[in-house]
Amino acid sequence: MWYALLAFIIIESIILFILMGLDKSKAKKKEWRISERTLFTIAIFGGACGGVLGMYFFRHKTKHNSFAFGFPLLAAIHVFLLVRTYAISF
Repeated sequence: MWYALLAFIIIESIILFILMGLDKSKAKKKEWRISERTLFTIAIFGGACGGVLGMYFFRHKTKHNSFAFGFPLLAAIHVFLLVRTYAISF
């Protein structure tokens, strides 16, 4: 069970990491952007770790308090749930 959760979190994190990079690129070009609601929705459903990595790797949305505090908090919750699921399975 825990490996399925791990796989899901990894996939969602990769998706959000890529979206953070795309959004940063679009912001520089003054193009249509990915909505903050979309980014947070993916973060809530497992992609927060990738969101945190993308936020600092691309230097994107680091000054927005909702992202600067929300993504790491969600990532910590996801890691906690993953560790707890792993511990219960053994």
